[in-house]
Amino acid sequence: MQKIWRIRDCDPEIQNHLSAALNISKVTAQLLVNRGIRTADIAHDFLKCSLGSCHNPFLLKDMEKAVLRIRQAISKSEHILVYGDYDVDGMTSVTLLYSALKNLGANVETYIPNRIEEGYGLNLQAIRKAHKSGVKLIISVDCGITSFKEVEQGLALNIDIIITDHHEILNSKVPAAYAVINPLQGDCRYPFKHLAGVGLAYKLVKALYDGTPHFAEDFLDLVSLGTVADIAPLVGENRVLAKHGLDELNRRERVGLRALMDAANLEGNISAGHIGFVLGPRINAMGRIGSPEKAVELLLSSDLASAADLAKILGTENRNRQKIEARILEEALARVEREVNFTHHKVIVLASENWHPGVIGIVASRIADRFYRPAILISLDGKLGKGSGRSIDGFHLFEYLLRCKDLLAGFGGHESACGITIEKERIGEFTDLINKEAFKDAKEEIFSPKLDIEMDIPLSSLSEGVIREIESLAPFGPDNPRPVLSSRRVYIKDAPRKIGKSGFKFWVTDDNISCEAIAFTKGDLEMPKPGSEVDLAYIPSINNWQGVQSIQLELKDIK
Repeated sequence: MQKIWRIRDCDPEIQNHLSAALNISKVTAQLLVNRGIRTADIAHDFLKCSLGSCHNPFLLKDMEKAVLRIRQAISKSEHILVYGDYDVDGMTSVTLLYSALKNLGANVETYIPNRIEEGYGLNLQAIRKAHKSGVKLIISVDCGITSFKEVEQGLALNIDIIITDHHEILNSKVPAAYAVINPLQGDCRYPFKHLAGVGLAYKLVKALYDGTPHFAEDFLDLVSLGTVADIAPLVGENRVLAKHGLDELNRRERVGLRALMDAANLEGNISAGHIGFVLGPRINAMGRIGSPEKAVELLLSSDLASAADLAKILGTENRNRQKIEARILEEALARVEREVNFTHHKVIVLASENWHPGVIGIVASRIADRFYRPAILISLDGKLGKGSGRSIDGFHLFEYLLRCKDLLAGFGGHESACGITIEKERIGEFTDLINKEAFKDAKEEIFSPKLDIEMDIPLSSLSEGVIREIESLAPFGPDNPRPVLSSRRVYIKDAPRKIGKSGFKFWVTDDNISCEAIAFTKGDLEMPKPGSEVDLAYIPSINNWQGVQSIQLELKDIK
């Protein structure tokens, strides 16, 4: 499917101003403009990325109330339960808050529900179990904002519940918990609304540590890990926390993470990409098909030998997850070919009794990427199905689920991802309705694949210095993507050579500079002929081979 190139318009006036004021290239200046940065002061702060720019945690609604209640629980040696989610964001949140409370002398334990048996979020059985074990205070992390019945159950059992959650709030209503910390509340005056669950846990710890000899910054490696793995927007405070967390991660002082990096053969500098594609999936695998407690045990570990054993378990479970995922993907692709008519389906909905509920979210993401349609995959168990959905740019999945809420037994999520519970007999009706709603007002152009290009430049504008400036905008992720540039009318200098399983590379020139262009996987790209003139879209980088540095273009598209 041919991509539509969306090249951002330049703003020469502000570009020139930032370039002169900060002594940076016009390319880097325009990339800052593209990120909404239009003054030298704001640009300076963005590039400096100081922890001092983070907001006061007490600006979060109910933060002071939560801190007072937790301190009271610690002083009275009340039994506290930290209750989390089974993804990386949830597990790092649990690890962070548990460790901090232990440092403060709390009587605390952790709980993460089993994805298959209990599902997402607080559940009534777990609340009752906590009551029987003498728990007086439950603190949720990365979940709880839709747990109305569960909070009522807690109140009935004289358990106070503090919710910390970053997910969407349904109909502006929150459970009647002792305190609710979620910046998406309408009357919350916290300036940054996009913290991950682990970011909120960090803010709670930052507030709890106020006036103590402890430092919340010791947990920034966990904050970076959870924030990046949860695909939170890497702008504002998230970018600051992720950047400093990566610095902390690269010190390799947390024993469990060091063991995980060793098991994954990760050497050198760890980037956001390593979290997203190497470390995060290993931890996530435990929540998907294994035991999330093992992942938390690894993150809490202080013994390198036991941590190494746990890291091996995570590696094994991740390989098992990959095998299950590959099988489901093959089945789902075949089903799309047989059952989905793109003239009538803007949203792909598929269900099966043979699909593992812990993996369908990943497969839904691959289906959405492949066909450029929102995709919801449902794992059936008897009369009930649990589904995971992934969306595309411009299609707010959660808002469309709201229109179908009468057909769903439960749902949650945000713009780009969702989880649903649905009765088997209603799946057909749900498929028809969500597609009807999509046809009603979803613009046709959003269902065509697009390539967002930050700037069109002459190839000769690139230098190693410019590329290093571009790298200073890292860490990259949602809302702060690794910049894709384009260069027109460049020439292929030699015959493309195959690399790896399906990649290729060749030399390209504009008669001023020459550099190597590389596609690590072929994908939809066609290998160009030697001597042909092409337009390239690419991510520029500096390749270091045997001590020799050179400019390299990671190809995204060729025209």
